[in-house]
Amino acid sequence: YEDKIGTVVNGTVQRVEPRVVRVEVGKANGIIPQSEQIQGEYYNVGSRIKVLIKDIERDNRGPQLILSRGSEAFIEYLFRQEVPELETGAVEIKTIAREAGRRTKLAVASTVPGVDPVGTFVGGHGTRVQAVMNEVGDQEKIDIVTYDANIEQFIKNALSPAEIARVEIKESDKRATVYVNEDQQSIAIGRGGQNVR
Repeated sequence: YEDKIGTVVNGTVQRVEPRVVRVEVGKANGIIPQSEQIQGEYYNVGSRIKVLIKDIERDNRGPQLILSRGSEAFIEYLFRQEVPELETGAVEIKTIAREAGRRTKLAVASTVPGVDPVGTFVGGHGTRVQAVMNEVGDQEKIDIVTYDANIEQFIKNALSPAEIARVEIKESDKRATVYVNEDQQSIAIGRGGQNVR
């Protein structure tokens, strides 16, 4: 499985324990630690699920596959299945921020003039993003925003649909102060502060 690290495979749930879910993957067994699970997702013994092979842990009982559904790489892989333009290089994923089970933000860009990167990822009538959501569960919202090399503009894009008055950036501290009208404040902060995080 060395060469399969970073790929997504189908597995079958074998046991559900308080801290880990044990999954059979082909001829091997792996675990999804709590930190790699999607919050609020239920795993039923015998059900088939997609998992990312994140790592191989070696201990005295032999090697163990570490599996993930909560990582950014899992989301990226799912989009690669749905967005052929990623393979051709017409669009790219610049960065992903994920709170598994709650929200994922994808910053995307296009390398080809006239190609709308966000529309490419969303798909006609939202079919592409919906296919990814069907896999991770509807409780996780997926925002797709336009990447911008200008940090100020990028922050504005990432906080949309909130209307941002201005952004002050302190490059040395890697800090940004965002100014909004009062009626836009809760939209910008997001539920439980998730946009800000």
